[in-house]
Amino acid sequence: MILRPQYIEKIMPYVDTPFVKILTGVRRCGKSTILKMVMNELIERGVPQEHILAYSFDSLQYEDMTAKKLYDEVKVRLVQSGKTYLFLDEIQEIDSWEKAVNSFMTDFDVDIYITGSNSRMLSSEISTYLTGRYVSFRVFPLSFMEYMDFKEHYDSSDGLSKNEEFARYIRMGGFPAIHLQEYLQDEAYSIVRDIYNSTIFTDIVRRNHIRKVDQLERIVKFVFDNVGRTFSATSIAKYLKNEQRKIDNETVYDYLRKLESAFIIHRCSRYDIQGKEILKTQEKFYLADTALRYSVLGYTLDSIAAMLENVVYLELLRRGYDVYIGKIGNGEIDFVATKQENKLYIQISERIEREETEKREYGRLLGIADNYPKYVLRTDEFAGGNYKGIKTMHIADFLLSAEY
Repeated sequence: MILRPQYIEKIMPYVDTPFVKILTGVRRCGKSTILKMVMNELIERGVPQEHILAYSFDSLQYEDMTAKKLYDEVKVRLVQSGKTYLFLDEIQEIDSWEKAVNSFMTDFDVDIYITGSNSRMLSSEISTYLTGRYVSFRVFPLSFMEYMDFKEHYDSSDGLSKNEEFARYIRMGGFPAIHLQEYLQDEAYSIVRDIYNSTIFTDIVRRNHIRKVDQLERIVKFVFDNVGRTFSATSIAKYLKNEQRKIDNETVYDYLRKLESAFIIHRCSRYDIQGKEILKTQEKFYLADTALRYSVLGYTLDSIAAMLENVVYLELLRRGYDVYIGKIGNGEIDFVATKQENKLYIQISERIEREETEKREYGRLLGIADNYPKYVLRTDEFAGGNYKGIKTMHIADFLLSAEY
């Protein structure tokens, strides 16, 4: 088990505080393993093993579990003296789970940690029972830095350079399961397809009683094929109409919201840099992991530019930034990232081969009249690292950097 210290460091300060610790993220991103890491950390700090209770609700063992049964089950297993540390994995499988968790906090001396693969865990229902009594942590598939750690521990034999490893990371993605040993590309995509299918059919179709599954899958494939491009519900509806499948805009929006709730996609709004306001139209969507696209649609060279954007977008989210597409006049900045008083402007280019491209990528950043850091990130060879205050970096170096 490889430690993921950035998550442990965020969670451990909340040990023994009166907050439920909630870990959310797409299926198989590592939430359950992080729970085990927290348990191990508690044991190392002197918590007796018998003071730790753990349940995994995606097991058939708990198929008929209800909130009341859960309450009764846990109640008889709590330690009689001292605090019980309660770990509830994939809690969204239990209807009305928030009532049980609220009762645990009210009735017993417990410290609670839970995971779930659906963002509705943080919806109005949980707010009703746990208002002000929970803290949430978003878990993502492996970052490039974590991927390199996994490679060092599980497969250090291929001798690839850092940039070659980055190219492999783009293709293979960051789901931990496919980096615990060396898989062929087709084998890795088969694993990711299983993750995709279980998310679509368990977290979306079954949970929402969707009957037109084929319609949903066509919308998914449209989104996957248009990562990094602005589009609207109207454009998806027109696309389906051309395939003789009628759908209204509100249904499209509803499907997109459900995909977001399952963390399969992330919505990225546009931000007017000059007007300093968030725009409500022409959003972009990015994927929870690049391998999702390749496992569903296949690997193609023309998708690399979008996947480079996708990787940078996820890294900014991991580091706690709010991320937007920047609008400046009639032009666009790939990302405007804000975190408290910090702000970054980022342009991403697979390669810059012509002067016209160079002027476009750097010129838009030069048109921003403030002193926040500005980056051009690329994957080709380039001379120098700074152009009129704009820092140029290989994307791999940016992802491994600790300076932003």
